[in-house]
Amino acid sequence: GQLVESGGGLVQAGGSLRLSCTASGRTFSGYAIGWFRQAPGKERKLVSSITWLAGRTFYADSVEGRFTISRDTANNSVYLEMNSLKPEDTAVYYCAADYKGTAEFGSWGQGTQVTVTS
Repeated sequence: GQLVESGGGLVQAGGSLRLSCTASGRTFSGYAIGWFRQAPGKERKLVSSITWLAGRTFYADSVEGRFTISRDTANNSVYLEMNSLKPEDTAVYYCAADYKGTAEFGSWGQGTQVTVTS
């Protein structure tokens, strides 16, 4: 099933945003969901991920302590709470699914823009 992101926007440095990623069409049955981001002219990078059953989390060093990932299995959704935002967090944020636990992600959403002004 396709993943759909929402919750991006424009915020001042130090502010907060909450991104949502919902699996549409059927109950998510994969291994994990990850949040990625891609800034203009840069490669897409994994920001955070969470395993669906156990809820184990991963954070990139750049967001550790500021971002929190969580999941709601009843609603087929994963959230990314972003606090203490910095201008360098500006990017298009995508969620994607790792179905087999191989760190190969698919079912990419359309992305949601996050812009942090200084």
